[in-house]
Amino acid sequence: MSRLTHVKSGPYSPPVPVRELTAVSADGARLHVEVHGPENGPAVVLVHGWTCSTAYWAAQVRDLAADHRVIAYDQRGHGRSPAHTTCTTEALADDLEAVLAATLESGEKAVIVGHSMGGMTVIAASGRERLRDHAAAVLLCSTGSSRLVTESLVVPLRAGRLRFWLTRRILGARAPLGPVTPIARRILKYATMGPGSAPEMVEACARIVHACPRRVRHAWSYVLDALELDHAVRELTMPTAVIVGTADRMTPAVHARAMAAALPDCAGLTELPGIGHMTPIEAPELVNGRIRELAAAYVRAGLKEGA
Repeated sequence: MSRLTHVKSGPYSPPVPVRELTAVSADGARLHVEVHGPENGPAVVLVHGWTCSTAYWAAQVRDLAADHRVIAYDQRGHGRSPAHTTCTTEALADDLEAVLAATLESGEKAVIVGHSMGGMTVIAASGRERLRDHAAAVLLCSTGSSRLVTESLVVPLRAGRLRFWLTRRILGARAPLGPVTPIARRILKYATMGPGSAPEMVEACARIVHACPRRVRHAWSYVLDALELDHAVRELTMPTAVIVGTADRMTPAVHARAMAAALPDCAGLTELPGIGHMTPIEAPELVNGRIRELAAAYVRAGLKEGA
């Protein structure tokens, strides 16, 4: 289990949940789940990415929990969810289904938001009955469905074998990240954030990412390297919006554009100028606003119709 390291104050410090629970996945993996906000509020489910945790969503929870029921969970091996021997996209989909079953009533609708590997989780679950039962709408933030290493711009070289080899070596590195130092913050900012990211944003991201255990980070890097979910994008039949930063080196805008073109019901593609891979932290007002729009259009509207 990872060290719980994150900022302790300010807008990026994790709020205290109304309640906590454990969801059990199909293979027995135990998932730490947090619920924030009023029980009768429209539901929003937040799915974080590789090397992150529920702490990553602090800015979303602080804003949305005022009038939404916000559900967030730690992916297996991340945050307070114990590591498991199985690391596959199928397991990610199983885990999301387990969380939905543990937190939502049958037929209850929610906006499901996935960032990076969290977006891949939602895509992997696109054909699952439980996702279709609960997802009124989906928001995919800074993610992709295939060719992650090939399209990555983390290594500043022209596309080709050398860039591919170096990118694979960097993303799959076994070395521990170590403490959050000024050099570590600069490296993380370059790789994952836009050039205008404020120091408090970089600090929040660095503490969360560096808390991820080395073995967990390494194990999931193989899954990302081999990712092939293009077919599953076409099975996301509910309204699905896409957000990407134009300065995203991890999952550049080419991925967002391809997904938007493939989605059966694309609810819009938003490209954020100068923003990097960490869109929920770098542009919280814009991400929160998009979540609110989706909840108002597809969850609140459904609640009124059922009243």
